[in-house]
Amino acid sequence: MNAPTQRNRLDEEESPYLRQHMDNPVNWQPWDDAALEAARERDVPIFLSIGYSACHWCHVMEEESFADEEVAEALNENFVPIKVDREERPDVDSIYMTVCQLVTGQGGWPLSAWLTPEGKPFYVGTYFPRESKRGMPGFLDLLENIRNSWENDREEVENRAQQWTDAAKGQLEETPGSGADVDGQEREPPTSEVLESAADAAVRGADREFGGFGTNGPKFPQPARIHALFRAADRTGTDEYRQVALKALNAMASGGLYDHVGGGFHRYCVDRDWTVPHFEKMLYDNAEIPRAFLAGYQLTGDDRYAEVVRETLAFVDRELTHDAGGFFSTLDAQSEDEYGEREEGVFYVWTPDEVREVLEDETDADLFCERFGITERGNFEGTTVLTIDASIDDLADEFGLESGEIEDRLESARRMLFEAREQRPRPPRDEKVLAGWNGLMITTAAEAAIVLGDDAYADSAVAALEFVRDRLWDADSGRLSRRYKDVSEPRSEDLETSSHGGDVRIDGYLEDYAFLARGALACYEATGEVDHLAFALELARTIVAEFWDAERGTLYFTPESGESLVTRPQELGDQSTPSSTGVAVEVLLALDHFAAADFDFEGIAETVLETHGNTLEANPMEHVTLCLDADRLATGALEVTVAADAVPDEWRGRLGETYLPDRLLSRRPPTADGLTEWLEGLGLDAAPPIWADREARDDEPTLYVCRSFTCSPPVHDVDEALEWVGDVSAESGSEM
Repeated sequence: MNAPTQRNRLDEEESPYLRQHMDNPVNWQPWDDAALEAARERDVPIFLSIGYSACHWCHVMEEESFADEEVAEALNENFVPIKVDREERPDVDSIYMTVCQLVTGQGGWPLSAWLTPEGKPFYVGTYFPRESKRGMPGFLDLLENIRNSWENDREEVENRAQQWTDAAKGQLEETPGSGADVDGQEREPPTSEVLESAADAAVRGADREFGGFGTNGPKFPQPARIHALFRAADRTGTDEYRQVALKALNAMASGGLYDHVGGGFHRYCVDRDWTVPHFEKMLYDNAEIPRAFLAGYQLTGDDRYAEVVRETLAFVDRELTHDAGGFFSTLDAQSEDEYGEREEGVFYVWTPDEVREVLEDETDADLFCERFGITERGNFEGTTVLTIDASIDDLADEFGLESGEIEDRLESARRMLFEAREQRPRPPRDEKVLAGWNGLMITTAAEAAIVLGDDAYADSAVAALEFVRDRLWDADSGRLSRRYKDVSEPRSEDLETSSHGGDVRIDGYLEDYAFLARGALACYEATGEVDHLAFALELARTIVAEFWDAERGTLYFTPESGESLVTRPQELGDQSTPSSTGVAVEVLLALDHFAAADFDFEGIAETVLETHGNTLEANPMEHVTLCLDADRLATGALEVTVAADAVPDEWRGRLGETYLPDRLLSRRPPTADGLTEWLEGLGLDAAPPIWADREARDDEPTLYVCRSFTCSPPVHDVDEALEWVGDVSAESGSEM
């Protein structure tokens, strides 16, 4: 065996997670050709460690093992250690996490995998303690056992690696194909019944006592399931769907998942009753969860749901927004305690004494502690994670005050505690800007502008869209990069920087194109600026060119021109982010209304749903986004076309406050001359049907509403248009 010659190269990387490990004695390598070639040259296994900057157990494993000289010596001598940020390389993570779940029945981060020099996995796990304990093998012993197997049982190791690689291919890459089914019958995409199946499954899995889904173990936000329940309730009139969804929203808004002092959502709760969260704050959660609350607000008119959205977007603006407009990725779960030690959650928790130190008025302090359950005993390591523990009415009765005064006192106290909390050591922030995650946040901000009637949210969405487009989009090649990171000074001569001085890395994945295209489309709906629609169409055309496989009838997660890995994954299921395939299908269905004749976006979307129809029908709960797509294909989008220079304020308010889950808000100039300029900018020879012959009538703003080739007459009264929508929706629901 050749002696190792590598050094720790993570100081050349910009990922905050990778840089957390650049001072380890382990000779960490990034995932690149040089590292893979080193494994081949030395003929040693790769030790692959995958995590992310806000991962608690990643920090623990680093402190116990990767900072340890003896462990580092074993790794450096016998392996090529590679460290991967799962947020930068979700393709690599998807492959080896799939293997881990297939082999062990579970997954999580840090993900630990041992690979042949060709990248084939033969041993997998997650966190390993340095020494054996509670039935878990010690990491140091494990390294020695794997080294011994590699040297003495090589054939067995490589046979296992091939078997596991084949299993990953079967799970991730293979498809049943499109066209004729196994029985010779022509396959068709699922009908709207698959949406009701998903809603029924969500109801069966609902926690009727505490809200949300699942009655054992941690509680995760499941916004896609909430959307499915709301849409199924709208389609069928089934109140149970609606009630389960609203109970989940209420649980998330009142429990420890939500930051009641500063706004925004944590990752998940470790308990069934939504009390103690895992404290990191991820951009994608603070995009997708508020979008579900917007739907809840439209359905109920409950101002609390709107307030949760406003507070969350204020948190994102304050703590996760780049000065130039893009959105950062994460706030860590840990920050420093009073002794300078990094501890999870210390930024967010309170004791009664801490509250009273800030709130000099004794009644205010008592009110706040009663409202949010702050006690001497606490609910988290002697401190309290804030949850809504007492209602306003109960507090009014207890303290003999009017409800309005209670609310005013609590809000004043919250502001004072927020200012005091700002003086605490802050959780570290992962400042990489990811195209796809920005697309999720852009969509929600643009939708909030429509639903809440606040143009400031549209401004935020557009600023982020322009940030990503300016830094990560190459208009000449029509290709998108995944990650941008500011760089104060280049750390190596080989560091590629953009015109803005930032580090741009990694070819975009399907989620980057699909999420960003949906965000660009939402910006067009919110602002009427056709340039955003044009960008969405450009992204969609690249989705077809790079990710669509006509022979297999599917969309892959990695681009055809990208790096070749041991398998090419698809992402059909919803995970912490929505299915990239599902969002891509959603976008293609929507943009087909505007596409040139030589781009059959709807035909591609329909084929994907055909290909995976059996999968959706067999397990709708895990594929909710694709089930929503199947419903949209079956029922047709609700086209709401506005022919006007600007949408009248009354229309904006009524359209925004009305629950129209498959609405496509199409805006066009009022005259044919204005539309001609748009068509030239979009490269269209003729107006698409959604715009054709839909000019403003009588020199007034005019509404056209259509679904499935059935259209209302042109109207100047938004209520008349919505009445027509209600009639058509009732007919559609009766056919489910």
